[in-house]
Amino acid sequence: MDKRETRTESGNISGLNASGDHGSGRPSSWESQVYSKLEFDKIKEMWSCCALTGRAKREIEESRPILSETELAAKLRETSQARQMLEQCGTPPLVSLEGIRELFAAAGKGLCLTPLELEKIGMALTAVKRMKEYLCRGKSQGIPLSYYEENLDPLEELRERLRYQIWNEQVADGASKLLKSLRGDMMRAQEKMREKAEGIMRSNKECMSDSFSTFRGGHVCVPVKKEYKFRISGIVMDKSSTGNTFFIEPTAAGKYYQELQELRMDEENEVKRILYELTALAAEHGEEMEENLKMLEKLDFIFSKGKLSMSYDGIMPQMTSQRRIRLKDARHPLMDRQTCVPLQFTIGDGINGIVITGPNTGGKTVALKTVALNCIMAQCGLHVACGEAQICMNGSFLCDIGDGQNLSENLSTFSAHITNVLDILRKVNKESLVVMDELGSGTDPAEGMGIAIAVLEELKKSGALFLVTTHYPEVKAYAAKQEGMVNARMTFDKKNLQPLYRMVIGEAGESCAFYIAGRLGMPGYMLRRAAEAAYGGGDGDGNGRDWVRDGRQKAGAELLEGMALQEDLKKEFSPHIRKNNPKNAGFKKEIAFRRGDSVMIYPDKKIGIVCEPANDKGVLRVQLQGKKIWISHKRVKLQVAAQELYPEDYDFSIVFDTVENRKLRHQMERKYMEGLEIREEPGV
Repeated sequence: MDKRETRTESGNISGLNASGDHGSGRPSSWESQVYSKLEFDKIKEMWSCCALTGRAKREIEESRPILSETELAAKLRETSQARQMLEQCGTPPLVSLEGIRELFAAAGKGLCLTPLELEKIGMALTAVKRMKEYLCRGKSQGIPLSYYEENLDPLEELRERLRYQIWNEQVADGASKLLKSLRGDMMRAQEKMREKAEGIMRSNKECMSDSFSTFRGGHVCVPVKKEYKFRISGIVMDKSSTGNTFFIEPTAAGKYYQELQELRMDEENEVKRILYELTALAAEHGEEMEENLKMLEKLDFIFSKGKLSMSYDGIMPQMTSQRRIRLKDARHPLMDRQTCVPLQFTIGDGINGIVITGPNTGGKTVALKTVALNCIMAQCGLHVACGEAQICMNGSFLCDIGDGQNLSENLSTFSAHITNVLDILRKVNKESLVVMDELGSGTDPAEGMGIAIAVLEELKKSGALFLVTTHYPEVKAYAAKQEGMVNARMTFDKKNLQPLYRMVIGEAGESCAFYIAGRLGMPGYMLRRAAEAAYGGGDGDGNGRDWVRDGRQKAGAELLEGMALQEDLKKEFSPHIRKNNPKNAGFKKEIAFRRGDSVMIYPDKKIGIVCEPANDKGVLRVQLQGKKIWISHKRVKLQVAAQELYPEDYDFSIVFDTVENRKLRHQMERKYMEGLEIREEPGV
């Protein structure tokens, strides 16, 4: 990584260079940051979902703006032709082709492929055949893309053999005459084994523990009762878990088992022969299949662009060699088309810079991203989300969007902002497209305004096309006076206090902060005080009567005219902190006695046992010899804790109840007894 990239990573975003070598390696870290801030990374995610093959997905991930006019024109034509094919011929029959190269490589090394692996090759060849047929349908529509079918070879001999010899992940019975014969003989041998076993069971019913034969390790067995195991001639293969049933292979059926084993060995040898033969045939066509795979992956990439275009109803942009961008009904491709307000945008032809102003939430940042994102997409060979588009090629895309605050790099919002701005000014040239959001923000307004004007002058000198947003009135005034620079505003409906998300080029806008604050519920007395502070005058009492004096003060007053303002700031309930009573600060800590604790009573220094823990008033009950008393916690000191004296589940009624009460309690637990009553001993 060079020094330039290291510097860029520490800030927010600097720039994205266009690449003449399309797809040659992954974008650098600073390019990825540009993709993220302009949301081209999200477009790539959508684009990748339209592809099926791994190589096409990798090419999408590595896609970068193209610098060559010839290459870009070819890529855009491919996208348009793919869109046309999709609309006229439907979705192409492409498949993922995952692992097919590895299978052909293994076949080329002399390894034997399994039936499952050969079946995958057969499915891939079927996909080649169907894709060829699909493209042939496009020829009748006169679509040039369809002539790629001439580069596809479905390898009919290999495909047909795989189709008939491999079925359901196994070598089919009809793969060869010998295999069909062997499997037929195996079925007959198995049937004879079962017939012999069933015949023995019928003739020896009294010896059987069940009426069905079974298989143990491939041997057919009859279930014989333990006491009759010597009545049946054969080999014991297994016995039940209780030992009362023996599973015996009858001698008459055993000879057929030996025959079946010989047939299985012959079948296995024949299956291996067929698999090796098919593997060798696949290896012979390895080069042709590699060309097929490359072509399918290329077509997958091309059709993914067409699918993406259909997802946002894109159109092919007109690329121009002049430094001009004209977008009609432009949309952000990630926004809902039903709610997105189309953008009308023009830059170039002597106007290289546009300063956009308007209210917060008015769509300034979205407008920046819409222009830059559509330009990047066009230069990557994609369709754009516009009604009409004329776009020039750009050597680099440079942007500063977001606050860029980075605690790990010790960058504040303003530091990150200036770091990015300086990085942009180092890279910018007459072929760059620059977008900057909230130019000069994050610091003292007067100084930030001065920096914004200095940056605009530098951008103007470079000859680049640039779009910036700002709230500084001085910057708007500066742009209005400069040749090659123009103001633009985002419209705002003051009557309904709603942004309209439309850009008007040639007019300066206002932030509409008071309108928005009022719409969101800021009361009138606060807005009047805000206008007084912003536009001067007044004695600071906030009554709004003495700041309407000169023209500037009147302008501030006019901002609030016609606004329906509420005068009260409605307070909502919020939880309060519950503080401890100082008098009881140490109270609970001192009386944390538990039932069964051994304690000393002062001043008599008598030993007792806690019957009941302290109540809210700090009074607990203690069992003394022959009586129970209530006493303040201040006269009690812990001697031995209950957990050290008694087990965890100890029955304290043994200690605190009388013998009579315990007997009564026992009787009452067994059944209801009328008239019985347990009386607690009163405390002293």
